[in-house]
Amino acid sequence: MDFNVKKLASDAGVFFSRAMQFTEEKLGQAEKTELDAHFESLLARADCTKNWTEKILRQTEVLLQPNPSARVEEFLYEKLDRKVPSRVTNGELLAQYMTEAANDFGPGTPYGKTLIKVGETQRRLGAAERDFIHSASINFLTPLRNFLEGDWRTISKERRILQNRRLDLDACKARLKKAKAAEAKAALWSDEVEKAEHELRLTQTEFDRQAEVTRLLLEGISSTHVNHLRCLHEFVESQTNYYAQCYQYMLDLQKQLGRFSGTFVGNAESTSPPPAATSPPAVAAAPLPAVPTIPVVPTIVGVPNTVAESVLNPNEVKPPASGTRKARVLYDYEAADSTELALLADEMITVYSLPGMDPDWLIGERGNQKGKVPVTYLELLS
Repeated sequence: MDFNVKKLASDAGVFFSRAMQFTEEKLGQAEKTELDAHFESLLARADCTKNWTEKILRQTEVLLQPNPSARVEEFLYEKLDRKVPSRVTNGELLAQYMTEAANDFGPGTPYGKTLIKVGETQRRLGAAERDFIHSASINFLTPLRNFLEGDWRTISKERRILQNRRLDLDACKARLKKAKAAEAKAALWSDEVEKAEHELRLTQTEFDRQAEVTRLLLEGISSTHVNHLRCLHEFVESQTNYYAQCYQYMLDLQKQLGRFSGTFVGNAESTSPPPAATSPPAVAAAPLPAVPTIPVVPTIVGVPNTVAESVLNPNEVKPPASGTRKARVLYDYEAADSTELALLADEMITVYSLPGMDPDWLIGERGNQKGKVPVTYLELLS
């Protein structure tokens, strides 16, 4: 019990001495041991690393999970060391609603078939998003958290110890200075000077040892930067794969929608049936529409439109008298058969329509090459 009381009294005395030294330094009444410029640079870089790592971590969490309530829930599960329950992504939920709507509207109707196709793509997008979030959390967020909750806490602890050692050192310097001043007045203070010098040597040794420990930890920030750089590359790779998957899924969906015969794609007017009969002079005099939809106009006497389309060979047709138009290709397109023309994004081609064609397709020409092209992949130019 006596030992505990003595230790408590000793700790209280040390705390009081440090508080006095700290207060006098703030008031400019005591000298302060300054760290060398390199050490101060290491401290500044460590603080900068901690601050920016916190900001990047928080904003990445917002990017991966915009819902703040969901982030709080995941944080609590992590603190309780429990597995975070699986959560349906927005894309998967949208896919579910679209599928249910298609079943109500009729899966055989054009709208129902399109809802099913789009819903399947949304489900794939949702699954890709889930994989991206999981990969980013493991490869990027976890290393950042480990630094803040592990290495940075150790650095902060050693810096506090170094600060206390410095206060002790400066307090001993102040006592030695007072003892020498008193010694100049009376020889009786020589013992106090020797005691103060001994305490100063001890505190100087402890301060130097703690400064070296802290310096080594601060120099380790360079290794932290290298590790975070590697994690950043992995995050970018995961994000690139995710967006590449989404882009490919949407291209596939657009191809499927472009091949839906009679399905509305570009203009609401195309959902209405074409006129039963139109005189050839009226068709020839009508200007080309400004939107990529061409009405079906039979010109082969006694032959239905479907038959005319089946016997149509793009390589044998010629541009109509009504003229052609220029079009810019929006996306790459791979021809499904020999009657179609493969496209490259941003290239310019010549397009025109033929009687009896599906309104979602045009004839495209590029040099000596000719074939059918989907309207949804083009931007028609006036």
